[in-house]
Amino acid sequence: MDTLRHHLELRSRTKEFSYRIIRLFQSLPHSAAAYIIGKQLLRCGTSVAANYRALGRVRSRADACSKLAIVLEEADESVYWLECLSDHNIVRADLLTELIEEANSLVKIFSASLSTARKN
Repeated sequence: MDTLRHHLELRSRTKEFSYRIIRLFQSLPHSAAAYIIGKQLLRCGTSVAANYRALGRVRSRADACSKLAIVLEEADESVYWLECLSDHNIVRADLLTELIEEANSLVKIFSASLSTARKN
């Protein structure tokens, strides 16, 4: 797969991930815990796409590594907050399974990408 096509597919995938996070946030129950956890998830989940998009404007390998590290951190944090919603029965676990799998998949992709970028 060529690099540009791969980048565009990941850009689309992270954007869709952020949209799914927004829809989840909008559907959360009206409680203090759901709001606080949801807001944290909303911030990091949408940040994955925003920071990945910014990779298209980096000027150096160091900038790329820095931006990838942020994307990885935000994706991993998203997993944490999704697990919190599930573990505290704020959202039924079965409703979050696919989203958690996608978040974990993004973590793996960006971890490998960052490792490769640092080696080159």
